[in-house]
Amino acid sequence: MGIHAFSRVDHTLQVPMICRQVHKAHSFGIFYGANPLDYSFTLVLLEIICVLLTSRVIRFLLKPLKQPRIVSDIIGGIFIGPSVLGGNKNFASYMFPDNAAYVMKNIGIIGFMYFLFVTGVKMDISLIRKSGKKNWYIASVGVALPLTTVTIVAFMLRKSMDKDLAKISSIGAVSSSLAITTFPVLFPVLQELNLLSSEIGRMALSTAIVSDTIGINALLAFEAAKQGETQTIGALWYMISLVVLLVFLVTCVRPVMEWIIKRTPAGQPVEQGYVVAILLGVCVIGFMTDLFGIAIANGPLWLGLAIPDGPPLGTTLVERCETIVMDILMPFSFAFVGFYTDVNVMSAVGWSGLTPLFIMAVVGYMSKIIGTLVPAVFFDVPLRDSLTLSLILSLRGQVELILYIHWMDKLIIGQAAFTMMVLLTIVVTGIATPLINMLYDPTRPYMVTQRRTIQHIPLEKEFRTLLCIHDEESVAGFINLLEASNPSVNSPFSIFALHLIELLGRATPMFIDHDLQEVPSQYKAFDTIHNALQLYQESMCDFLKLHTFTAVSPKRSMYQDICKLAVANKATLIILPYHNDSFEHLKGSRVGIRYVNLKVLAHAPCSVGILVDKGHFNQSLSTLSFQHCFHHFAVLFLGGADAREALVYADRMVTNRDVSLTVIRFLPYNYVGDIEMEKKLDDGVVTWFWVKNERNNRVAYREVVVRNGYETLAAIHAMNHESIELWILGRQQGINLFLLDGLTDWRENEELGVIGDHVASTEFGSSASVLVVQQQIMRGHGTIKKAAASPGMFTSWFC
Repeated sequence: MGIHAFSRVDHTLQVPMICRQVHKAHSFGIFYGANPLDYSFTLVLLEIICVLLTSRVIRFLLKPLKQPRIVSDIIGGIFIGPSVLGGNKNFASYMFPDNAAYVMKNIGIIGFMYFLFVTGVKMDISLIRKSGKKNWYIASVGVALPLTTVTIVAFMLRKSMDKDLAKISSIGAVSSSLAITTFPVLFPVLQELNLLSSEIGRMALSTAIVSDTIGINALLAFEAAKQGETQTIGALWYMISLVVLLVFLVTCVRPVMEWIIKRTPAGQPVEQGYVVAILLGVCVIGFMTDLFGIAIANGPLWLGLAIPDGPPLGTTLVERCETIVMDILMPFSFAFVGFYTDVNVMSAVGWSGLTPLFIMAVVGYMSKIIGTLVPAVFFDVPLRDSLTLSLILSLRGQVELILYIHWMDKLIIGQAAFTMMVLLTIVVTGIATPLINMLYDPTRPYMVTQRRTIQHIPLEKEFRTLLCIHDEESVAGFINLLEASNPSVNSPFSIFALHLIELLGRATPMFIDHDLQEVPSQYKAFDTIHNALQLYQESMCDFLKLHTFTAVSPKRSMYQDICKLAVANKATLIILPYHNDSFEHLKGSRVGIRYVNLKVLAHAPCSVGILVDKGHFNQSLSTLSFQHCFHHFAVLFLGGADAREALVYADRMVTNRDVSLTVIRFLPYNYVGDIEMEKKLDDGVVTWFWVKNERNNRVAYREVVVRNGYETLAAIHAMNHESIELWILGRQQGINLFLLDGLTDWRENEELGVIGDHVASTEFGSSASVLVVQQQIMRGHGTIKKAAASPGMFTSWFC
């Protein structure tokens, strides 16, 4: 409880003096009659719980409405503030007394500082140089049009404005703030929408960085003008301080960061001591910017930009501090915003006092959309994508909140105007995000209308295969599978090897074509993968072409890079790795890889194979030769499109004289559950296969009749033999459910299907590897499209 009094200083100036009871740190406990809220430490803990819990609950409630995290976080802060709970005097006095609110607000400022620092670390400023003419024009018009329009509108309304807002420097500051699109706001929203690796997402990030470059210069110019309003020399000192700070970051901090990277062994994280020193440097640079009169948010952002993104330094910093910053500190930042957001003050001021700023804001948002839409359409971006891009670049968030707080500090706006701008931020971002979801489907480019399956590719035509490689362990198995597939002069292969690296420590995904681009130095540690593939290609140079790529992207959007590359190169088959949980060092990445596999299976523009490498295919890279050894493979044919695809792929392998093949076809007792069309297609493919191979003594064919799923498994177990090195089977399309009766509840790994999951499991007791095949699914075309009959071609039997 505080007592306000006034003390006379020098007998002329009255200053307020606040006397408060000092809270004890720790309570003896409620059993001694103590009130926990009377003790500072207990009160701080309760405040932390309140802030974090409120943020989480609001986020959970708004998730079904497809609202981004930023919207729910701002609403959570407002909920704690004077607009809702804080409006209750008892709640405010007990939970957030003046001295406690002071602490919370300072923690909030620190949260904003570290948020901007982490975002700066992730940013790739080289995109400014790499951005094409299209991005520069879109960014320039997208900044210039709202800046000019808002400025004109402001001067038209100048007479009705508050005297502080009516100043030229204030108008310039507001106009430039409404005109820019900030990368730190766009990146987390695009990440939530899973658009980082999409075409529109990449364009938005590149355009945002260019826009930031243009807009920040305008902001700094108006900030200097604001500094010079009281004293002209103030603007000069501001610019000198700015230049000194930037020179210090470029000439001192950047070389130190590069020295730290050189001292870090390849593939290893940066030492903890360096990480702690850099995180401490955020506070130091914040102190320096505040000391020089520069907005405190600028220093941490620039420090982050001075740190090279990606591994090892950028990745280590982001991994060590991102969770604490985003989930612990940032809720306090939004609580800080909520403490200043008061709808009651806004109502008291009235609409007439807020109208000029409201009109400026609405005009700014509308002109931003138009300023992005028109040049995008001019550069032949489809109208739907252009509208999506304009909505993305209109998103508002954390940086805008920092700017609004800065406006209050500079007396450009008051609390009522601040409240209105925060509410407008919620409205704009809350409306734009669901619209972006509705307008843009990142998987739309993969909805091909042509058949790209193994069945529809003649044996003599080039077989185009995309290999997806996560780590070195996958390489040997892939190479041996290719060798078993028997590339030859009469059956040439074209291999597109895509090395997938998780995006950590940087915000912008990368896609590298090794034939056209150099691999960045931070990813040189993965050269062994490309060297192994190159070695194999040199041994098969007459009938195998190799093209290598690297994609650096989040796990959630890796499937987009895979599908995009498959479409661009007209791949027939995508081969994915499956990592066993028995590999201890891969357990942490297993969930992410499973997610990628499932997404590729759902959206692939061609057929897909998943290889479970159990050891027979996991030879040392120094002994890559598959030839001069006899290999026994087995096909489990349960019917359906996937099973037919698997059988035709196995037929390619039989052309290899070192491969023997056993095909086991499972049939339901009395034809129960058979679908007539699927049965005819199955019979056609099996007949074609047997007619072609009946004189081949390396091929055996058997049929097994079963009554349920348990008999199916029993028959497979009876055929399990140590001589089998590879099981080949279809995933699930078109399988007669009678053959799986009673087994569907056993499935643990959806990407392998019911039988594939069982055969790959340790309970099956086989050391053989497993290849699960899924035929291309014609997405967006209703049911699976049947191939037109074509006399004289074996594909006339196929689906």
